[in-house]
Amino acid sequence: MENLDWIVLSCTLLFIVIYGALKTKGSANVKDYLLDNNETPWFTVGLSVMATQASAITFLSTPGQAYHDGMGFVQFYFGLPLAMIVIAYTFIPIYHKLKVYTAYEYLEQRFDIRTRTLAAVLFLIQRGLGTGITIYAPSIILSALLGWNLTFLNIIIGVLVIIYTVTGGTKAVNITQKQQMFVIISGMFITFFLILDYLPEELDFGNVLHVAGANGKMNILDFSYNPKTRYTFWSGITGGFFLMLSYFGTDQSQVGRYLSGKSVKESQMGLIMNGVLKVPMQFFILLTGVLVFVFFQFNDAPLHFNPNNVNKVKESTYKIDYEKIENKLQIVNEEKKVVNKIYIEQLQHNNFDNPTLRKQMVALSLKEKELREDAKDIIKKVDNGSETNDKDYVFLYFILHYLPKGLLGLLLAVIFSAAMSSSASGLNSLAATTAIDIYKRNVSDKSDKHYVFATQYFTLFWGIVAIGFACISSLFENLIQLVNIIGSIFYGTVLGIFLVGFYIKYIKAKAIFIGACLSQTIIFIIYYFYIHIQPEDEKLSYLWLNFIGVVLTLFLSFFIQLFIQNSIKSNLNSKEELA
Repeated sequence: MENLDWIVLSCTLLFIVIYGALKTKGSANVKDYLLDNNETPWFTVGLSVMATQASAITFLSTPGQAYHDGMGFVQFYFGLPLAMIVIAYTFIPIYHKLKVYTAYEYLEQRFDIRTRTLAAVLFLIQRGLGTGITIYAPSIILSALLGWNLTFLNIIIGVLVIIYTVTGGTKAVNITQKQQMFVIISGMFITFFLILDYLPEELDFGNVLHVAGANGKMNILDFSYNPKTRYTFWSGITGGFFLMLSYFGTDQSQVGRYLSGKSVKESQMGLIMNGVLKVPMQFFILLTGVLVFVFFQFNDAPLHFNPNNVNKVKESTYKIDYEKIENKLQIVNEEKKVVNKIYIEQLQHNNFDNPTLRKQMVALSLKEKELREDAKDIIKKVDNGSETNDKDYVFLYFILHYLPKGLLGLLLAVIFSAAMSSSASGLNSLAATTAIDIYKRNVSDKSDKHYVFATQYFTLFWGIVAIGFACISSLFENLIQLVNIIGSIFYGTVLGIFLVGFYIKYIKAKAIFIGACLSQTIIFIIYYFYIHIQPEDEKLSYLWLNFIGVVLTLFLSFFIQLFIQNSIKSNLNSKEELA
C-alpha cells in the first residue's frame, strides 16, 4: 500500500468515528438513545436500513460469488421487495402504535414474558454471531495485505465501532451510516468503470456480457424445482421472502432503524426505498464480480487467490508440485486470451456467436477449474485445517494488484465503512434488546439515565463478545453465505412467532411458546443432518429453512392450542358429570 492509500483510508475512518462520536454525544433519556427521539427523516431511515444489511461481507464476498458462480445469487433477493411491502403496511403501524423500543416488547403484550424472552434470546444468539462475522470480514483484508495478526485486527476494528456506538447510540449509527453509504456507493461505481476501462479497447459493454454469458456467468434465472440447488427463482421468492420478512420485520438491528422514524409514513417510505434499491444494488455488485471474471480472461489469474495458503505451500515440500500446476495454468491462461480475442473479433465484425469457440471457452474453464482443485488438494496436504475456498479473496486480489494509488485506499475504506455500519447496527440492537427485554424486566423502577448507562455498558459487552467470536471465526465456503445460513437457522421460528401474534388470535401464549421451542429444535436437526454434515452434497438449500421454520411454528402452535382447548373442554365436561 502506498502512502496515499494509507492517507485516504485513515482519514475516511477517523472522520466517521470522530464525527459520529462528537455529533451525537450525550443522550438525555432512553428514547433519545435508542430511537433518536423519533426525529429520523425517511431518507436517512432508508440509507440506514440499506447500510445495516450492506456489510463488508457484501462487498468482499459477493463479487467473488459472481466470479465463481455467476449472477444466479441475485435470486436470493427476489423476495425482498414483497417483504418490504408487507412489513411497511403490517408491522410498522403496530410497532409505532404500541410505542415499543424493541420488536420483542410486542410479544409480551400479545403473549407473555416467556415468549418475549425466547424470541429475544434467539435474536441475541444469531445477531451476536453475525456481528462477529462482520468484524472478521475486513480483518481478512488487512491480514492478507499487511501480514498482521488477525486477532489484533479484529480488536482494532471492533474498538473503532464501539467508540461511537457507545457514545451516541442509535443517532450515532444513523448519522454515520449516511457518510458510510456515500463512501460505499462512490467507491463501487469508480471500481466498476475502472474495470471496464482496463478491458481491451475493442471490448464494449455488450461484448463483455457476451463473453461472460459464453462462460455461463449470466444465468440469472433458474426456474428448476430441485431443492438441492441453493439459488433458484422459487427459493428466492419463498425462502428469501421469509428470510427478509424476518430479518427486516423482527431483527432488532433493522427494526431499530425504522422505529426511529419521525412517523409511520416516514418509516414506511424508508423501508420502501430499500425495497426499490436493494435488488439493483446487489445486481450491480454481482455484475462487478462478473467484470472481474472477464478481466481475468485477458489477464493472468493466480492459481489460488488466498495469499496465506499460497505462502504456506511455497514454504513446504510441495512447492515444486504446486509450481508445476501454476505452469499448466499459465498455458491455459494464454489459450483463454487467444480464444476470447477471436470470439470478440467475430462478434465485432460478423455479429456471430460462434458455438465452436463457446465450447472451447467452456473446455478451458473446466480445465482451469480442475487445476484449481488440484491446487486445493496440495493446500490440504500442507495444512489439513486450511480453508481452501478462496471466493472471498477474488475481489481482494484484484483491488490489491490492479487499482491505482489512492483508489486502493478508497476501496478499503468502502469495505471498512460497510463493516462499521453493519457492526454498529448489530451492537446497538444487541444492547437495546439486552437492556429493554432482559435487564429492564428484572431491574425495574430505575431512572431513565440509569437505563441509558446500562445500554452503553451492554454495547461495550456485546462489542467484546463480537470481537471474541471474530477471533475464532474461520471461512465457511464464503462469508456472505455463512451470515445467511446463521440467519436462516433462527429467523423462521422468530418470524413464525410474530406472524401468529399479528394474524392468528386463536393461538395463545402456552401454545406458541411450546410450538416455537419444538420448531427451533427441528430446524437444528434438519440443518445438521441435511446441510451441515455434507455441505458439498447438501440435500436441501439452507434458504428453505426459513420457510420450514415459519410453517412448523404456525402448524405446531395451532395444533398444540387445539389440544389445550380440547383438554380444557374435556376437563370441564368431566367436572360437570361429577357434579
